[in-house]
Amino acid sequence: EIAQCLVGSEMCIRDRCDDMPTIKDALDIINKLTAAEQESLKTMLLSPAFVKTLDIEEFVTKERFSNGRVCPLCGCIHVVRNGHRKDGTQRYICNDCGKSFVIATNSIISGTRKDLAVWEKYIDCMMNGLSIRKTAAACGIHRNTAFIWRHKILDALQNMADEVKLDGIIEADETFFAISYKGNHSKSKSFTMPRKAHKRGHSTHIRGLSKEKVCVPCAVNRNGLSISKITNTGRVSTKDLHHIYDGRIETDSTLVTDKMNSYVRFTNANGIELVQLKTGKAKKSIYNIQHINSYHSQLKRFMRGFNGVSTKYLNNYLVWNNLVNYAKESDTEKRNIFLTFVMATLKSVKCRDLTNRPAVPLLI
Repeated sequence: EIAQCLVGSEMCIRDRCDDMPTIKDALDIINKLTAAEQESLKTMLLSPAFVKTLDIEEFVTKERFSNGRVCPLCGCIHVVRNGHRKDGTQRYICNDCGKSFVIATNSIISGTRKDLAVWEKYIDCMMNGLSIRKTAAACGIHRNTAFIWRHKILDALQNMADEVKLDGIIEADETFFAISYKGNHSKSKSFTMPRKAHKRGHSTHIRGLSKEKVCVPCAVNRNGLSISKITNTGRVSTKDLHHIYDGRIETDSTLVTDKMNSYVRFTNANGIELVQLKTGKAKKSIYNIQHINSYHSQLKRFMRGFNGVSTKYLNNYLVWNNLVNYAKESDTEKRNIFLTFVMATLKSVKCRDLTNRPAVPLLI
């Protein structure tokens, strides 16, 4: 049944076959999936959202211009229609900046030639945590395209994540990831490997905390909101906490942490109430750090599924985990966030932007 759906969806699985897939081609791909992945794929293929045909221009126009026409280049509202391109796409012109644009300008779908249905399939694959190759097969796109789309979407989600503010009882702690230079080509003219390559089975050359690990401060509240981002290498300092949390924790909140002195200086500077728990003690009255410990455990499990994430892309995976695995919205609501926010947000990501980003994106 799943194979018939794959063939009926008219997806060209370019990595596996030259022409339209046959039942045999589809079965070969499906047999390589686990039972859980097969069930997720079946649910996705049979869902109404999968089979309906939607126009991507119409969808983005509805989302972007829901409160009136706005120029995606300068943000002004004096926008009028300006004819059509040869392919029939509506053109607009801004009377303030004088620039012409289409509805996809300055968005992650700019320059793509795929229908909205393909993007919807891709979002469903992200919701299920499928790998790049399995996502490419399900959506009928090349694996390199699947990789670029993943980070276009996650870069756009960073915009939303940067606006998150925490209130109420907030638990905070750090976790650490070994620095990975995967994705930085050894023959690059702009990148020089700063250390010897690690052998398989050895994540770092130095045990414990060191400059070979990036620190990721994480904070969560009881409402399903979370903040996590790379700040520095080694142990976190008060300065690092200011970089990530200033303006993002409400002053009437209560911050619950371990006994690290950096949090004392940070909360004193921001006028935030602080409750610190002794080492080995996870609860004090109504306060505990069980939520942040659970968050860290789930985050590590999520990361293991990708067999090592390059540090240059780690912040994107943190945002992905926060939305899919920690936020309390339903799966349908999360899927709508992916579609309505990501597709319409003002964010244009080029392939070279992904390649040229810093190997270790520290907050300075």
